[in-house]
Amino acid sequence: MRLLAEFKEKSRAARHDRPERDVSRLAKQNKLRVHERIEHLLDPGTPFLELSTLAANMDYDGEAPQASIVTGLGMVAGREVLIHADDSSVKGGAWYPLSVKKIVRVLDIAIENHLPVVHLCDSAGGFLHLQSTLFADRYYAGRIFRNQCTLSKMGVPQVAIVFGQCTAGGAYIPALSEYSVMVRGNGAIFLGGPPLVKAATGEEVPAEELGGASVHTVVSGVSDYAADGELEAIAIAREIVETWTPIQKSQIDTQAVEEPYYDPQQLYGIIPDDIKVQFDMREVIARIVDGSRFHEYQPDYGTTLVCGHAYIWGFKVGILANNGVLFNDSSLKGAHFVELCNQNRVPLVYLQNITGFMVGKEYERQGITKDGAKMIMAQACSTVPKFTVIVNGSFGAGNYGMCGRAYDPRFLFTWPQSQISVMGGEQAAKTLTEVKVRQMEKSGETPSAAQIAAIHEPIAREYESKASAYHSTSEIWDDGILDPVDTRNALGMAISASLNAPIEDPGYGVFRF
Repeated sequence: MRLLAEFKEKSRAARHDRPERDVSRLAKQNKLRVHERIEHLLDPGTPFLELSTLAANMDYDGEAPQASIVTGLGMVAGREVLIHADDSSVKGGAWYPLSVKKIVRVLDIAIENHLPVVHLCDSAGGFLHLQSTLFADRYYAGRIFRNQCTLSKMGVPQVAIVFGQCTAGGAYIPALSEYSVMVRGNGAIFLGGPPLVKAATGEEVPAEELGGASVHTVVSGVSDYAADGELEAIAIAREIVETWTPIQKSQIDTQAVEEPYYDPQQLYGIIPDDIKVQFDMREVIARIVDGSRFHEYQPDYGTTLVCGHAYIWGFKVGILANNGVLFNDSSLKGAHFVELCNQNRVPLVYLQNITGFMVGKEYERQGITKDGAKMIMAQACSTVPKFTVIVNGSFGAGNYGMCGRAYDPRFLFTWPQSQISVMGGEQAAKTLTEVKVRQMEKSGETPSAAQIAAIHEPIAREYESKASAYHSTSEIWDDGILDPVDTRNALGMAISASLNAPIEDPGYGVFRF
């Protein structure tokens, strides 16, 4: 419970704690705070699945909470939409490198799932001190606008609400959206703001005259609607979304929604404090799925991988969950189960608690690399939606077989105590310490126990820090940390959203037999 309390406090602080000067500045400008804007935008009483709440929590000396961006999945005018919202209480909404990564990620989700996007724009543009790490490369700022163009080409609509200044590259977000709404007085769109215009041309012009709502809704046609305040602008955007034709969802097997028989609150007592202690993943499944019912596939074969069918929010899913290291038989079982789910258009849910594939002479002779590759091939070539939750450990190639980030799960979440790295921290520290000790011995030194400990301990601490869920989510390697009891609802919302995209017929590469 200590870990959970720490997670909740970190999340609260990231969302709400801001310097008083920034809060006062917004009030003087008659601006709502970013979460207030989202609350007014969403349909009353509907959930909001916020993504990457703790992005950048270990970066930029803590000066960019949430990477200055809020993203998430919610309901607007009865439509499932993704929301990208600038937080102008953080450096005027300036984009840090991780801000760009967060926006690119939410637009990737929109493309994968054919989800409309509402942009809440209030950004000072790129954080110029870090421009070399946010501007030029393939997945830097230009990818935001490339993704917007891709969505438009796909026929997936976007609406931008311009609450503040949209400068330089930020100007393209409303310009590339099918619809845009501007707030008079505060909203402005320009490629170069007044200081840049003066520096470049000598012309002195106020922001409103350069690119305010009157300019762009009356003269230039860059924007479509002007509003006298933020609530009116949000109301106009909701009306726009209501005009969008609802998407015909992909059909999969469904049934009436049923709450789990076993209380999800019991998850807190199932997960051990020590990440090295094994637990039965069936206990986790029973507190996530409808009615706690789970039809297990091949229960007596490859027992370190639990596979089977269940329903989440009424949607049929195939679940793969780790109950230990992946052996040859469990790898083959997993590959075959994934093929069956693709054949029957059943989305896949991966629950990771994996130390990797089994190593050693006996298993190499049995072809563990070949059988592990089959499992990776099956899940990498899947065409049904995939969802991953790292509930404990995620180490080595086990992360690959169990649909880690590199394998394009539609959404990937972690739990607060989870860890992810190429190997466990203790194993890594022992390996690196042994290498250092051998180097010393080759130089004629005989290290003492104290010297060895002095080498080992800082490596172990550093490795543990970099393997933590907070580091993972800070770097946006996931789509956010979940309170374990929220996992069912997060998966339900994610599965529902994924069905806005068509499901392709299955196809695979070459399996090595």
